[in-house]
Amino acid sequence: MKSALMVAEKPSLAASLANILSNGKCSSRKGSNNACSVHEWIGNFRGEQVRFKMTSVCGHVMGLEFVGKYNSWDKVDPAELFTCPTEKKESAPNLRMLYFLSQEAKGCEYLILWLDCDKEGENICFEVMSAVSGSIRNVFSNRVTFRAKFSAITEKDIKYAMENLIHPNENEAKSVDARQELDLRIGCAFTRFQTKFFQGKYADLDASLISYGPCQTPTLGFCVQRHDEIQTFKPENFWYIQVTVGENPEIKLDWSRVRIFEKEVACMFLNKVKDHKEALVESVTSKEMFKGRPQALNTVELMRAASAGLGIGPHSAMQIAEKLYTRGYISYPRTETTQYPANFDLIGVVKILQSSSEFGEEARNILHDMNSPRKGTDHGDHPPITPMKLASRSELDGGDTWRVYDYICRHFLGTISRDLKYRLTTAKFKIGSESFTNTSSVLIDPGFTKVMTWQAFSKNEIISPFTASEKVKINDVRLVESQTGPPDYLTESELISLMEKHGIGTDASIPVHINNICQRNYVTIGGGRTLTPTNLGIVLVHGYQKIDPELVLPTMRSAVEQQLNLIAHGSADFRSVLKHAVEIFRLKFLYFVQNISNMDILFEATFSSLSSSGKSMSRCGKCRRYMKYIQSKPSRLHCSQCDETYTLPTKGVVRVYRELKCPLDDFELLAWSNGAKGKSYPLCPYCYNHPPFRDMQKNSGCNSCPHPTCAHSLSSLGVSSCIECDRGVLVLDCTMSPKNWKLVCNFCDVIINCFDDAIKVNVEGDSCEECGAQQVTAIYKSEKTPFKDDITEKKGCIFCFPDFSPLVEKHKAVEMRRGQGTRGRGRSVRGRGGRSNRGRNKPPKDKMAQLAAYFV
Repeated sequence: MKSALMVAEKPSLAASLANILSNGKCSSRKGSNNACSVHEWIGNFRGEQVRFKMTSVCGHVMGLEFVGKYNSWDKVDPAELFTCPTEKKESAPNLRMLYFLSQEAKGCEYLILWLDCDKEGENICFEVMSAVSGSIRNVFSNRVTFRAKFSAITEKDIKYAMENLIHPNENEAKSVDARQELDLRIGCAFTRFQTKFFQGKYADLDASLISYGPCQTPTLGFCVQRHDEIQTFKPENFWYIQVTVGENPEIKLDWSRVRIFEKEVACMFLNKVKDHKEALVESVTSKEMFKGRPQALNTVELMRAASAGLGIGPHSAMQIAEKLYTRGYISYPRTETTQYPANFDLIGVVKILQSSSEFGEEARNILHDMNSPRKGTDHGDHPPITPMKLASRSELDGGDTWRVYDYICRHFLGTISRDLKYRLTTAKFKIGSESFTNTSSVLIDPGFTKVMTWQAFSKNEIISPFTASEKVKINDVRLVESQTGPPDYLTESELISLMEKHGIGTDASIPVHINNICQRNYVTIGGGRTLTPTNLGIVLVHGYQKIDPELVLPTMRSAVEQQLNLIAHGSADFRSVLKHAVEIFRLKFLYFVQNISNMDILFEATFSSLSSSGKSMSRCGKCRRYMKYIQSKPSRLHCSQCDETYTLPTKGVVRVYRELKCPLDDFELLAWSNGAKGKSYPLCPYCYNHPPFRDMQKNSGCNSCPHPTCAHSLSSLGVSSCIECDRGVLVLDCTMSPKNWKLVCNFCDVIINCFDDAIKVNVEGDSCEECGAQQVTAIYKSEKTPFKDDITEKKGCIFCFPDFSPLVEKHKAVEMRRGQGTRGRGRSVRGRGGRSNRGRNKPPKDKMAQLAAYFV
């Protein structure tokens, strides 16, 4: 019997698809990577019985990265990133997705792809095909690999897709490859240069990364443009004439000139009107008006409505919509189309909703009086977003998930409801030579607003009681003074509209770009979900405008998106488009670097220099002067004498560590702590930024340093390999108070508290014969010793020595440790050719010249 491997985009989606396609008769097992499950059943495919295996990926299998050294910020000129080689690497190596897919594909003759039906999904199709190419013969052939196109997780849609399989679209996949490479090269080059240039000069930059993005930066530009309009706005006084006429009730009239900006002229008109005691009713007209029902819902409109009406940001709204889709409650939420297909079963969807306790009555009424939806635009991607399955408020746990689902259902019902109908009555008045009007609106039919209640008619107004040619007594005439006001800051909803209008991002990436400018501290979200630029965001945009306005204008990215769409449609060559766009931005980058001083002037006026900020903390190993500790993010040490800046660990607390010095470079050691019960370790500021050994990673503390004689190094204080991760070593932490001893993994977050109240704990040179861990000696005062017979000092293995077991807080970890002895996890830190021996005889790198031959 032949086998077919099916691959969906998410584990939850794979489970839903397998349940539908197998009619609920599939068996399930956990995949070898523990992240994905495999669902199996027997069915028919291409006229024969086939064993189906349905599994999934977890988004993109591969990610684009620079090759080798080009990933280093310190060793590579950012300008090289425009031409350096790139490679595809596994996005999440810990998932081992490539191995998992290749193993599951063994013995399969067919590959059926159920990835999301957008360009990103097409790209993942080819990633999966490459992953299984060694297991399935001719996997790139149209006779072997098939593609399912679907827009909803319903039995009807899924089984129709299975019966009408197509083939992956390579052109759409290539357009995504082009976008990924462009964004990687452009974003990384500008971001690395900006971050290093400005963080090395200014202290109160509250951003760990000063990023640039071809879509992100124009998005920020819209927000700063509105901010500039507000700041440069000059209010003006204006005057208008207010007249009231009639009795029970009094009616205010609107002046046809609206307002006048010169008081003398306004007073002249006022005097003319005051000369009259009555107003002549010239005409009274009445007509029916309509407010059209909405078009079918697409992604952009959903994000706008979620932000403006529900107070839910676009990023969160799309995450909720994705969950609703994978659970089968709504159709695919990423679509530009606002027109239902001709064969769309509108009545069937209404029948699904008619039993709802929330909007069921409205659905039943609509079922008996259904209107044709308004004509929209068909972009040829997916049908509009519609409900596919009824849910209750309790089923979706209330909250934001329910509110988004409720909106989608009500919007759908609104699209097939009647238009709102009201009567508009307009009365025109003449007072001397001046004209005035009064309008009133009365609801006739609420139409779609009966279900979309937030758009309901505000209130019925009093219809003008006057008739044509009637003269009405004037009750009051006055001149009212007012003032023009600035526009408000952009709301998320308005920003989404601008991005869509100018072609910045796609329906899938728009929420990501907005989320990025918030996370990067370029804008803050205020009341009504307005976006207020920060000083950093404002300075960046103004700096780009001074150097090269095209870097922040939407025109450049819009043009690139058009070129990428040509690739997707097969009308342009992938390599030619990519080469042209990269070269344009490379030249712009070089010009930007040459003229960075124009932006730096703005930074100087806004932020404080490093030399004038911070507080003195520890001595520099080069000049022996005190360095300044800059506490604002990202925390740093700055030596004004050497003009050098050293980054420090994020979060946590940094303090001087007993005025001890690093034996390699003479810098004073610091102690970093994440709280009394958290992780802590000593570090050398220089080594933290410039690792002295080849096997020591950047941003590592002394607990990862293999120095053979330093009392704070991994070689001196390492006890054993970690009990929970494969890469870490448990190291004795001596940075807290002498009574709080603990073992801390130098890679993961494992902490083992031990030997409370001991006055001294030493890691010894000999190892445990049972598990291979380094032995330790614990020393207590006589009045606090936990040992029998008042012994104050004992030596043994922290994991195997019975007298130490009650003194180790993490007993579960100890049991795990004992059970792993045969697996080699208990290897001695000093005695094995492993962590501490590696690099012992190798000279340190990146150190000052006089220390270059430290170990020679």
